Amino acid sequence: MQIMNKYFRARTSMVYIMTNNDLMNQVVAFNRDMNGMLTFVGSYPTYGIGTGTKEVSTATANDGVDPLTSQGALTISRDGRFLLAVNAGSHSISSFIITDSGVPVFVDVKPSEGTQPNSIDMFGNLVYVCNVGNAANNFSSNITGFHIDDNGRLTLIPGSSRSLSTFNAQPAQVLFTRDGSKILVSELTSNHLSVFHVNQNGTVTEPIVNNSYGKSPLGVYFLSTGILLVTEAESNALSSYSMSNDGILHVISGSIPNGYKTACWVIPTRDERFAYVTNTLSGTISTYRIDPNGALSVVRHITSTPPGTAPGLPMDVGVSKDGRHFYTLNGNQGTVSVFNIQDDGILVRLQVAAWTNFPYFGSQGLAVL
Repeated sequence: MQIMNKYFRARTSMVYIMTNNDLMNQVVAFNRDMNGMLTFVGSYPTYGIGTGTKEVSTATANDGVDPLTSQGALTISRDGRFLLAVNAGSHSISSFIITDSGVPVFVDVKPSEGTQPNSIDMFGNLVYVCNVGNAANNFSSNITGFHIDDNGRLTLIPGSSRSLSTFNAQPAQVLFTRDGSKILVSELTSNHLSVFHVNQNGTVTEPIVNNSYGKSPLGVYFLSTGILLVTEAESNALSSYSMSNDGILHVISGSIPNGYKTACWVIPTRDERFAYVTNTLSGTISTYRIDPNGALSVVRHITSTPPGTAPGLPMDVGVSKDGRHFYTLNGNQGTVSVFNIQDDGILVRLQVAAWTNFPYFGSQGLAVL
């Protein structure tokens, strides 16, 4: 209880990314000023290791960019108290408490109860991680649950591990619904969206398996209305769905393309009128308009890094709590591009922030406090 009292609720605005280093994984922290600009603060070990530039499976190109092929490799709890990270190289997850200064203080590391964890989410005192698997276990994939206490310590929930729709369905993201009653997992290689009901003891049911409208679903996000946004890396598109209480998804807008390659990550504006999708291999960010009924349309595009400079390949995304700034991790640089969000959803590039003096490949995960 002493740790909770000392470190409860960060007051400083921050942005965090993860190195995914295969010698020692680290969380990199940036201070975020009132204008959204970033200043490097420090790097903090997770006491696990990542995969470096090595991909978690053979399903995607081993190009050093996006090695975990996931959204949510680094996650902040909804109350801003905890930071959670995956260590895909050591098959573990790490927890940190966020101090008043924004510095993450390491608390715990636990086996992920699978191999190559690549996404993690938290609701209340429940934490769920998805594991890709590896060649040795035929890429047997699963999700597994943990309880997190007030000090940030993790405890495995017995009987919480569940297989996905197929034994080798490579997960891309694990995400709680807004009310915490269900968990959704996007499955990149099976083209499924699996929904699990959460039981009172923290375990989950077998999955309700939905077909993805487009190919290679990756990033997912639930709007406050319950509408689900899903990026499709192979279809180069964004889809929207409604979900009934039984976990069945219903398509609203199916595979709305934006004209660029590998639509992978998605985040809406705070007012949920727009969504930003990173098209990694094209180095661009697309803005989609979200109608009140969840219908999608493409509005505009912008490059992640300024024209005439080294192109950044945008990956993980985040929006500040005040809704004024958008951030994306450039996976081929290890940098973070900073944008101001205008009232009409237009992005105005402000900065490309770096924590090293040389390009860094292999990083994954971004979280905004």
